[in-house]
Amino acid sequence: MFLGIPIEFYFFALILLFVALFHNHVLKTALIGLAIVSLYKIGFAGFKTGSGISGFTGHLIHEWVIITNLLLLLVGFALLSNHFEKSNVTEVVSTILPKGWQGAFALLAIIFVLSSFLDNIAAAIIGATIASKLFQKKVHIGYLAAIVAASNAGGSGSVVGDTTTTMMWLAGVPPIEVFHAYIAAIVALFVSGYFAAKQQHAYQPLIVSANSKHNLDWSRVIIVFVILATAIVTNVIVNIKFNHLADYFPFIGASVWVALFVMVPLRAPDWSV
Repeated sequence: MFLGIPIEFYFFALILLFVALFHNHVLKTALIGLAIVSLYKIGFAGFKTGSGISGFTGHLIHEWVIITNLLLLLVGFALLSNHFEKSNVTEVVSTILPKGWQGAFALLAIIFVLSSFLDNIAAAIIGATIASKLFQKKVHIGYLAAIVAASNAGGSGSVVGDTTTTMMWLAGVPPIEVFHAYIAAIVALFVSGYFAAKQQHAYQPLIVSANSKHNLDWSRVIIVFVILATAIVTNVIVNIKFNHLADYFPFIGASVWVALFVMVPLRAPDWSV
C-alpha cells in the first residue's frame, strides 16, 4: 500500500500511460504490464486464493470464465469488425456524416447509440473500425479514448446495453430506473466528444466519400448481424434462465465463435486479423 492505495493500482495506471505513449506497440506493452503485475502479486501481494504460485493458479482457476470470455469476445469481435469493414458499410456511413469536426462528433454519437443495445466491446471495436477507415488510419489517441468513452456511456441507461444494468433489471429494477443515467451519459458525450472531435479534425479531417452509390456486401452484413444477435440473445437467455451456470462456462464468448464458424460457408473471416 502507498498513500492508502494498493501498489497494483499504480502499476495499472502506469500500464495505461505507456499504452497511450506507445500506442503503436499496444500488445507488447500490455503483455509486459501483465507480466510485471503478475510477478508482483506472486512475489509480494498475494491473491484472495493464497500467495505465491499456488495462489496465482487458484486465482486463474477462479477467474477462468471471465478471462476466457473476454479473450473470446475480443478476438471474435476483431474478426467481426473485419467483416464489417469489408461489407462497405463504412463508405455508406461516410456519405451521411457532416463535414468538418461535426462529422467526427456524429460518429461518436452513432457509437453511443450502438452501445445502447450492443456489448460495449463490440460497439468500441466497430466504432474504431469505422474511424480507421474514415480518417485514413490516422486516428488520434484522444479520439480513440472518446470512442471507448462513448461505447461505455451508451449502455449506462439501457438494460440490454451493459451487463451491470442487465443484472439490475433481472434483479427486479424497472428499466425506467436506469434510464435516467443517460442524463449524465449524454452530458459526458457532448463534453468529451466536442474536444475529441475538434482534436481529431485538426489531426486528420474526415474523408467523406464522393460516391453516393456503394455496393454493400450483404453476405458480410448478414454475418455481422447474426453474430451480434447471437451474442445479445445468448446474454439474455443465460442471465434469465441459466444465471446459476454463468460462472461455470464462457457462454457469450463461445456463442460468438459458434456463429463465426457457422457463417464460414457464407464468407470466411480473415484469420490473419
